[in-house]
Amino acid sequence: MTNHMTRRAPAFIAVPAIVAAGLLMPLTAAPSAAATVGAPAPQCVEYFQSWRYTDVHNGCVDAVSITVEYTNNQWAPCRVIEPGERVTFAGYGTSGNYVTGLRTCDPTLVTTASA
Repeated sequence: MTNHMTRRAPAFIAVPAIVAAGLLMPLTAAPSAAATVGAPAPQCVEYFQSWRYTDVHNGCVDAVSITVEYTNNQWAPCRVIEPGERVTFAGYGTSGNYVTGLRTCDPTLVTTASA
C-alpha cells in the first residue's frame, strides 16, 4: 500500500524560516555604502597592510574620501581622511583577503575618520 501523505515541517518552524530567508535576500543583494566608488585614490594616499590592519595615510593637501577594495570583492566603509591623518581599516586576515587598491568614494555616504 502506498502512503500518499507527505511529511511537512510544522508551521511554527516553516513560516519563520521562510520569513527570515525573505528578509535576508535583500540584505545580500543590497550594495554597501562603499559601492559608490570613483577613481583610484590619488598617489599621495598610501596604505600599508598586515594580517590585522590596513593603515591608510593621506599625504595630500586636501581631505579625501577613501574606501579599500579587497581580493574577495568586498569594500571597506567609505571614510573621509583629513590631510596628514592616518586611519585604520581591516587587514587581510587569516584567509588572505588582501587589499587590491584604494578608491575614492561618495562623501555623502561616509563617516569621518575621527568618529
